[in-house]
Amino acid sequence: MRSASGPSSPQAPHIWEGLVHLGVPAGGHPTKGGVSGAGLERLFLRLRSGRAQLPATPTMAAAAVRQIWARKFLPVPWLLCGPRRYASSSFKAVDLQLEMTQKPHKKPDPSKPLLFGKTFTDHMLMVEWNREKGWGQPRIQPFQTLTLHPASSALHYSLQLFEGMKAFKGRDQQVRLFRPWLNMDRMLRSALRLCLPSFDKVELLECIRRLVEVDKDWVPSGAGTSLYVRPVFIGNQPSLGVGNPTQALLYVILCPVGSYFPGDALSPVSLLADPTFIRAWVGGVGDCKLGGNYGPTVFVQQEAEKRGCEQVLWLYGPDHQLTEVGTMNIFIFWTYEDGVLELVTPPLDGVILPGVVRQSLLDLAHSWGEFRVTEQKITMKEFMRALEDGRVREVFGSGTACQVCPVHRILYEGKHLHIPTMENGPELILRFQKELKAIQCGTKAHEWMLLV
Repeated sequence: MRSASGPSSPQAPHIWEGLVHLGVPAGGHPTKGGVSGAGLERLFLRLRSGRAQLPATPTMAAAAVRQIWARKFLPVPWLLCGPRRYASSSFKAVDLQLEMTQKPHKKPDPSKPLLFGKTFTDHMLMVEWNREKGWGQPRIQPFQTLTLHPASSALHYSLQLFEGMKAFKGRDQQVRLFRPWLNMDRMLRSALRLCLPSFDKVELLECIRRLVEVDKDWVPSGAGTSLYVRPVFIGNQPSLGVGNPTQALLYVILCPVGSYFPGDALSPVSLLADPTFIRAWVGGVGDCKLGGNYGPTVFVQQEAEKRGCEQVLWLYGPDHQLTEVGTMNIFIFWTYEDGVLELVTPPLDGVILPGVVRQSLLDLAHSWGEFRVTEQKITMKEFMRALEDGRVREVFGSGTACQVCPVHRILYEGKHLHIPTMENGPELILRFQKELKAIQCGTKAHEWMLLV
């Protein structure tokens, strides 16, 4: 049975949806989970619009909702607030130390293209942790090389994770971060999966906001440009042996960037779909943003290039389910077998990384209410049948680095499958790009943006 929402199957979120994400299920008892940025965001929007009524809630739930309303007036990201399970074991933004560089670097020439991940700003954020003393004071310091012990667990056992988010300069010259609370959610989940120490998402985001504020002159303003924010969290105890880390380092670096792919941002890519290679599996860590998920994909990327393709379409299972495109989530815009126009993407079943842009495209499509929006497994057999029937309109990937990337060809079992994405506009891709740009560059006010 297909789970969908849209004009043909409306599913308006209930107030309890937000409360569950706060750690309070419908029964009223707190769960072991922390605060979800997505749940808080949806809850606040419904409360503010007056479409949701707060029932007779347990004390914890009522207090949580009050905190949402209270914290939105403070200069910290209120969407992350509520019952904070890890607040007592975290560093604090109020303790942030600042050391400005005495040797500022020359900023990139705005007349020249920005290469992704090649240029870094003057400063970085650093926070250290050890089992005996807990978290140290966070500090913003000049950008510098790290010193790691040769036996660091990040180097030997891949106790390492990272995040990726962007800051944009609007037409009003204000700098804003795009939905950063969702990145904080994902980063904490990844940390707990690796047994790295927990932290308060509010405090980390405020430290990141301060770092971007210090280096805000590095945020480019050209078309298609942004400031890429890369938080990294590693285990670095100086000893061998697989086990819980006794030392850890959290740091954040900033990078002014242009388009992720060379050339036109709307240039379509071709994909190698080879079921021999598997990116992630049920019960694994495909839903976490760990460095160990990415290193092994380089070999497959090279194999794709040898076969005349630019990226990899990752398949899973005996029925060859479509999962991700390179390092992006995948979307298909088609007419489904029942004749309904539909946007579909694979569900978050533990194999798929919950991308921030993925969620944003789903949210935008839901708000339009013009076609069905579905999170559902898609097999290559089903997809090829739709191609043969002429029901596929557009296929594209989504991610923080590239935003939205069209797909025009797939190499599968020795056959080149032509995807008519570009022949169809691509209307939906262009619409998504236009909406995201308007939101990210501050053309119109939007709750997804955090003002730096």
